[in-house]
Amino acid sequence: MKIAYFDCFSGASGDMILGALLDAGLPLEYLKQELAKLSLSHYDLQVRKVVKNGLSGSQALVAIDQDHHHHHHRHLADIQAIIEGSGLDPAVQEDSVKIFTRLAEAEARVHRTEVGAIHFHEVGAMDAIIDVVGAVIGLRGLGLEKIYCSPFHVGTGTVECAHGTLPVPAPATAELITGLPAYATGVQGELLTPTGAAILTTLAAEFGPLPAMTVERVGLGAGAADRSLANLLRLFIGQTASEAGAYEVEQTAVIETTIDDMNPQIYDFLIERVLQMGALDIFFTSVQMKKNRTGVLVTILCRLEQLAGLVDFIFRETTTIGLRWRLDQRFRLQRNIQEVSTRFGRVQCKVARLDGRTVNIAPEYEDCKRIAREQSVPLKKIWEEAQFQAAEMDRREAIAEKGSLNH
Repeated sequence: MKIAYFDCFSGASGDMILGALLDAGLPLEYLKQELAKLSLSHYDLQVRKVVKNGLSGSQALVAIDQDHHHHHHRHLADIQAIIEGSGLDPAVQEDSVKIFTRLAEAEARVHRTEVGAIHFHEVGAMDAIIDVVGAVIGLRGLGLEKIYCSPFHVGTGTVECAHGTLPVPAPATAELITGLPAYATGVQGELLTPTGAAILTTLAAEFGPLPAMTVERVGLGAGAADRSLANLLRLFIGQTASEAGAYEVEQTAVIETTIDDMNPQIYDFLIERVLQMGALDIFFTSVQMKKNRTGVLVTILCRLEQLAGLVDFIFRETTTIGLRWRLDQRFRLQRNIQEVSTRFGRVQCKVARLDGRTVNIAPEYEDCKRIAREQSVPLKKIWEEAQFQAAEMDRREAIAEKGSLNH
């Protein structure tokens, strides 16, 4: 799988994202040709090589005819009409509208008003349309299938905008990154802009350290300001381990806590509710704690966006008063769900593959349990037949695929 990783060590903005894509090999003429489908006029897009703190990168320059666009503040519906009325690929239109919708919703929460009442100032007029749509065009043009992003470096201090002097991160930016990893190191200025935050929080699937990948290209997109920290956004492009057909690499969050003073019956409820909330896994380990107390290590595996909800739940429902969490990586076999017919009924099976070959078949326990209860049949007999039928289905599909390739 071809993936991209945005390293926001100095924040991110719309023009920095465009610059990074161009620096990584996106042809400028292709980008301009696609943007022309928006039927917008009185602007120009160029790219130039710049050096920031000794590092070379590409700066995307969007020149707007201010006289023509000075009063062209637009509502979300206006921008949506421009995008959906264009000749752009439907997938590009859909992602672009999602980004602007997310941006408008953040602004609406900040100003305590309706989304439809938001009219875009510096975060949404002509230059932002070029930045947002251009970023989506660029990511698809480079054939990227999944986007990853680092924690956000947001900056400190204040920023001047249409509403006056605001703290960094700007209120809309703070809304956009809620629930995601972010930090500041004392670098003055707005490092992460609302447009940059909207693009990356909409398109990125995971946030954290660089995923396991074979790096093929690196692009650096430059911002306009000169800072003590190189004002660049770094983009890694490459292949995941699954490109070789072996396995997928997935980033997860791990939550842990040790408990020694809780009613053991509560652990059953804990498993049930945590899995219902969408956690990937939960398990308990017996541990020996300080003062030789016997305790339980609770470990929960989840996606990063589920972290806050699960932490809140654990604090409310258990006796713990402290949690640990960390980012982790896991290898995952490629898998799919197959429904098979057995003598007892239909059962879903999870089929896992390695290098294109089936290595494990696991019937769905709940299906087998339900049928066993309804028909008074041993559960293991249903399990074994479902496993056999899934293997037969897989074998027939492999033979059929081989026959089609021979023809």
